[in-house]
Amino acid sequence: MAKEVRLPDVGEGIETGTVVSVLVNEGDVIEVDQGVIELETDKAVVEVPSTAAGRVASINVTPNSEISVGQVILTLEEGETAAAEAADAGEEPAADAAGPDEAEQVASSAEAAPKPAQVDPSQPTGADRAQPASQPAAAPAAGSGAGGTIPAAPSVRRIARERGIDLSQVRGTGILGRISVSDLDAHQAAPAAAAAAPAFRLPDFSRWGETRREPMSGIRKATVRSMTTAWATVPMVTHFDKADTTELEALRKRYQPRAEAAGTKLTPTAILVKIIAAALKRFPEFNASIDTETEEIIYKDYVHITVAVDTDQGLLVPVIKDADRKNLIELSVELAELAEKARERKLTPDEMQGGNFSISNLGGIGGTGFTPIVTPPQVAILGVARSSMEQVYDRTTGEFTARLMLPLALTYDHRLIDGAEAARFLRWVCQSVEEPFLIALEG
Repeated sequence: MAKEVRLPDVGEGIETGTVVSVLVNEGDVIEVDQGVIELETDKAVVEVPSTAAGRVASINVTPNSEISVGQVILTLEEGETAAAEAADAGEEPAADAAGPDEAEQVASSAEAAPKPAQVDPSQPTGADRAQPASQPAAAPAAGSGAGGTIPAAPSVRRIARERGIDLSQVRGTGILGRISVSDLDAHQAAPAAAAAAPAFRLPDFSRWGETRREPMSGIRKATVRSMTTAWATVPMVTHFDKADTTELEALRKRYQPRAEAAGTKLTPTAILVKIIAAALKRFPEFNASIDTETEEIIYKDYVHITVAVDTDQGLLVPVIKDADRKNLIELSVELAELAEKARERKLTPDEMQGGNFSISNLGGIGGTGFTPIVTPPQVAILGVARSSMEQVYDRTTGEFTARLMLPLALTYDHRLIDGAEAARFLRWVCQSVEEPFLIALEG
């Protein structure tokens, strides 16, 4: 008797992923909870365990193939021999892992899978990127009127009915255009922007020279979706200021030996995390989110700060939880650990969720300024460029003196935050950089 091992729910909001590697071979005898594939999701690379024990009869996925929750990963033999070998390995054959609710969702996913679309000669063909045999070729665009079944889970369909939303007008950001609850939220927040638009047809670039195609990584796909949604739904404004970081830099170097004694480095980013944590307490609207459905503002009593990390795979965003409760040494240690995990692709989904405010520091690379993009449901992000020595006029002495100036850029959601409040927030941050005692005095 054969048994199917399907992709389980691997984290909040994660519905799809790309197979990085297959960890078992046909004929292997595996145990319950043994890793069978490595999966790259929107958040990180995770090892997916088996939900059953037995001998691997067939493997239904390949590296670089895209799979969704509920899709069959592999098939196991559950004959007497396989069961005995699994028992010898220390595990009893597991009962069927899929309950009625899960079976209903899987069936719905299969029913909702779109039919292959007509091939566009200007678009990549199967030769450009191999698709797994069980994967549909393409998804119909939302609102196209093509008559195909709209890919959405039963729970999403129910919520759409309750809100009075026509799913054919919603653009799905999941694999093959699958619609999630967040897509419904985005559609309601900006119906005109969220509605599907005709796909832009690319020219045949090979007419002018050699070309090559490479599949996007899961991280890059997630970036495309999140940035497109953010730009379409959030009215953003960026406010600029500069902080005199001369004294703070001297203090940082002075106390660097203490940080090194604790096995870490006292970095400008860690100091900014501490300052922002204090600022979010003083300016609570920057630590909030907008609920457009209920027309309410959600204020958060916890302070979780997202810090962007540049990696070979793309931008990853680990979260420093309860940043307001940690000292600079603790923040420095945690930042270093999360950055290392990000570069080694070992971040867990939980380590990349729950952030209330973001910091993106490009000062180590260069640049005099940039305009970072707010990622909803957050309402603000701080961009940090490279500091440089500048001549600054001293009103007391009436002379110009060389000072180390740090360019800062605050992008904010103008639906919740007004320009004057943004200016006050960033000025307080600058003053805290210039006079660190303000953190203890007013933070």
